[in-house]
Amino acid sequence: MHRKLGRADLRPDTDVATLTFASTQSVPDLDEPIGQDRATRALTFGIGMRRSGYNIYALGEADTDKRSVVERIVGNEAAVQSSPPDWCYVQRFGNASAPRALRLAAGQGRELQRAMQQFTDDLRGTLPRVFQQEEFRARAQEISHEFEVRQRDDFAAMQKEAEAQSMTMLQTPNGFAFAPVRDGKVLDNDGFQALSDTEKTTVTNAIELLTRRLMERMQDVPTRQQAHARAQRELGRTFTATAINAMLEPLLDRFQALPEVLGYLGEVATDVVEHTPTVIAMGPDGGDATPGSAAPGAPPPERFFARYAVNLLVDRSDASGAPVLYESNPTVENLIGRIDHRAEMGTFVTDFTMIRAGALHRANGGYLIVDIERLLVKPLAWDALKRALFDRRLRIESVAQLMAIAPGSTLDPDPIPLNVKVIVLGTAQLYYTLSAVDPDFPQLFKVAADFAERVPRNDGNVQRYAALIATLARQARLRALDSGAVAVVIDHAIRLAGDRDKISALTHRLADLLREADHYAERAAAPTINAVHVQTAIEFQIDRLDRLRNEVHDRIVDKTVLIDVSGRAVGQINGLTVMQVGAIAFGQPARITATARLGRGEVIDIEREAKLGGNLHSKAVMIVSAFIGHRFGQSHPLSFSASLVFEQSYGGIEGDSASVAEVCALLSAVSGVALRQDYAITGSMNQHGRVQAIGGANEKTEGFFHICQARGLTGSQG
Repeated sequence: MHRKLGRADLRPDTDVATLTFASTQSVPDLDEPIGQDRATRALTFGIGMRRSGYNIYALGEADTDKRSVVERIVGNEAAVQSSPPDWCYVQRFGNASAPRALRLAAGQGRELQRAMQQFTDDLRGTLPRVFQQEEFRARAQEISHEFEVRQRDDFAAMQKEAEAQSMTMLQTPNGFAFAPVRDGKVLDNDGFQALSDTEKTTVTNAIELLTRRLMERMQDVPTRQQAHARAQRELGRTFTATAINAMLEPLLDRFQALPEVLGYLGEVATDVVEHTPTVIAMGPDGGDATPGSAAPGAPPPERFFARYAVNLLVDRSDASGAPVLYESNPTVENLIGRIDHRAEMGTFVTDFTMIRAGALHRANGGYLIVDIERLLVKPLAWDALKRALFDRRLRIESVAQLMAIAPGSTLDPDPIPLNVKVIVLGTAQLYYTLSAVDPDFPQLFKVAADFAERVPRNDGNVQRYAALIATLARQARLRALDSGAVAVVIDHAIRLAGDRDKISALTHRLADLLREADHYAERAAAPTINAVHVQTAIEFQIDRLDRLRNEVHDRIVDKTVLIDVSGRAVGQINGLTVMQVGAIAFGQPARITATARLGRGEVIDIEREAKLGGNLHSKAVMIVSAFIGHRFGQSHPLSFSASLVFEQSYGGIEGDSASVAEVCALLSAVSGVALRQDYAITGSMNQHGRVQAIGGANEKTEGFFHICQARGLTGSQG
């Protein structure tokens, strides 16, 4: 028994009368995704779950527009949360290779950065002038005067000792020397030679004694000079510290609630005092205050003063709520940050001002969304993300460090605590693969948000689908659709679902269709999109990719590929196949033939023997063989052998939807009963002969119809 299926049985059209609007202009936006209740519940749970490891994997086809749904749900939650802190890197004066991380409330990072820039400007302009003040000059002169007075007193005392022995102290190019005096005049060599031997001995002994006394006094001179220099330095440090404390006082008041910042400012004051000579040498305008006063090899002024800069890594001054960030290029550096370098003297150097934030820094305290397929193809990125999530802190490492290729110099910045919810978007197949092969994956992504590709077709979902169409049109700034156009779009979505009781949830395809329909409405100067514009867009979507289908069908029509659509034949039947080429799928009939002969009951699958049959097709032929044996071999062994093949098939055959047709061809070959060639058959079956559902019914039916239409419709074909 069989019955004819009417068009309404195959795909009931959407009744325009059920759409209670003239155009989508009056339809409100859709406030929640259609038929994604399970996925939204999982997202809501995962977002609210604050325990470690409860990151989210949103699985489903890319065309389900998971990203917009995730961003909307996450955005609503993030909007009511407080903004996370700013993060800065500053110089660690005791160890410049390990920059110090500072945490500040949202907006305070920029304040500190500007304040330190102002401090640097003030430092360059103010500090050199401190040492030009009268008070400093007077005190410096006092210290120098004390040193000079003591020096003069020492020399005066030595002169008195010399005079007591009729000697005088002279300054020569080689230092100080003593000479005898007679009648108020210094004896020259001739005068000395004229003295008696006794007088010569007395003079010589006196000179030796005075020289020893002078050397004893001179031994204290370096100590006194060092004391003099220390006194001058301490005076400079005192004046510097006073000036620096005055400049830093407003900052200390502004950031008094942040102990880490206060500690840093204290280190800044100490470092400036230690480098006072360098600052002075650079002068108020960044150049040398006195020619030749800069130390050899001293850094350029801008490079030196950069030590007091603030590298504002994450700035939340304009933020509202928790951050929601989508990273489209998840390389390891774009995720965890990087350390830049500059070339200097043939090598690469860096400092804390060249540390750059990654997506995890910017999303810290909020949510990071990333495509898992893009993440996995970036070298080291997946491992870096897992390590950060496990450690719950962000350590910036360059790719060179990760690959053990160290540059000329590198840094080891303080790690930053990480508190982020990561949501990855990917396919279901990749989710199950990662769950099976990566033991870390289930520990880090405990929440699966499964997006459906199809939703039930009922009155409520039809109305919501209309709202979805209106929303997509408004978001893309398209014309409104009239109710007839909406009905055609819904019917097309039902076709994409491949089930009369389902509607496709592949909203990306839907949005493309609306944009193309709007294009045709624009060309027609129509105020709204109507059913004709939508249907035209559908037809042209097919036409753009339809060349291969036409060529295949033409080969059947001109009988290059042998397909009969009339008459009867033994051991021959029309099966139906589907070819997927890029974004288009189309059906075509394929001749299946069977031959039978005396044998022991085996059925040979020629496709499998030629290694053109896939696993599912081979399984289907085995099921056919089992069915024949069970049905006809209960009492006696089967006394025939048979062969099955897809004629003129030059590629692989896969799937089980030809098993019913193969049974028919096999039974026809064994019994000699001819089969109608104006029928095409599709359907899979089990060992008990029960027919099961198959896919691609639309494409298969249309493919056979187009061939029959080209050959001539008879009214009996089906």
